[in-house]
Amino acid sequence: MINRPDYLEKLRRWKDRDVIKVVTGVRRCGKSTLLRMYADSLIAQGVPENRIITLNLEQLENESFLDYHLLHDEIISRLTSEAMHYVFIDEVQNVPDFQKAIDSLYTRPNIDLYITGSNAMLLGGTLATLLSGRYVEVAMTPLSFAEYASATEPGTFSLARIYSRYISQGSFPATTGFAQDSLALHDYLEGILNTVLLKDVAQRLNIANTLGLGALVDFMFDNIGNLTSIKRIADTLTAQGSKISHNTVAEYLSALCNSYILYPAKCYDVRGKRLLKLQGKYYAVDMGMRRVLLSNQVRDTGRILENVVFLELMRRNGSVFVGRWENLEVDFVVQGPQGPSYFQVAESVRDEATLSREIAPLAKIADNYPKCLLTLDDTDPVDHGGIRQINALDWLLS
Repeated sequence: MINRPDYLEKLRRWKDRDVIKVVTGVRRCGKSTLLRMYADSLIAQGVPENRIITLNLEQLENESFLDYHLLHDEIISRLTSEAMHYVFIDEVQNVPDFQKAIDSLYTRPNIDLYITGSNAMLLGGTLATLLSGRYVEVAMTPLSFAEYASATEPGTFSLARIYSRYISQGSFPATTGFAQDSLALHDYLEGILNTVLLKDVAQRLNIANTLGLGALVDFMFDNIGNLTSIKRIADTLTAQGSKISHNTVAEYLSALCNSYILYPAKCYDVRGKRLLKLQGKYYAVDMGMRRVLLSNQVRDTGRILENVVFLELMRRNGSVFVGRWENLEVDFVVQGPQGPSYFQVAESVRDEATLSREIAPLAKIADNYPKCLLTLDDTDPVDHGGIRQINALDWLLS
């Protein structure tokens, strides 16, 4: 199992605290494995195994517990004493009205509750209302570059080669075992995508026009990092022969984001310090999946780097915005506890004209908060009048 230290630390931080730990993320990103690693760490700390209760609701032997009454009663029947029990429920959204069981279990003083889900609607609607202020979300993605590199035997590949494999083969944990089998890798990534589109999107929304959904997914993965709007997407798809309304595009995009296949980045007016509503960007959860969708081509490597940086900023900070300063674009604005920080991403700035273009938006921002230019140029850190240029791979590992 590949170590996921940041996520494990988040779970440890909330151990025995009076909140439900909700682990969310796209299918196969490692949620179940994370809970197994955490359970192993509890056992290593001396927690008896009979006080760790695990139910995976995607396994056939647990099908009877898809009734929330039976799920609740099964867990209660496994309590062995008044001591603290650690309850792990995988893919709880498969249970209709699961929130009723969760709320009842939460009220018991001898249960520390952990649940996982592959759809953001897990934290929407009734559950959010019922458990307001009583849960904490641990939002997972597939492997970060640092986690992926840690799974590579030291000295086997250069850092640049590891990155090349990362953006080609993808960041889902299981893909590290398919490195030499391109057909198995393709089938695995295609299988995840098809499962998400079928189970988490089409079935939940009762979508009959699966061709339109597929065309939208292809378009969005091909246009990562491009400013766009609902109207532009609908008009482009219609012009390409996939007639689709603006409302349908909005509905499908919402479902894709809820399933963690896409992540939205809203536009932020740096000068006016306000969100802009008209346009935004979307980023894909995995570059290997994007390659499979785009006929096995690794292209637009600059935008791929931008996508990788976006996901990393999201892991570290949560909310990430696309910045605007008048008519100039700041790739990313992060609002952290110490104030904002600004990031520009470029594959290379060895050309002076490119360097000038990339640092221009950051140079316009007159505050004293951190400003960083990330590139794949193999150079030591450089300061451009308060704008720090750093090698992106070093930054991803930091």
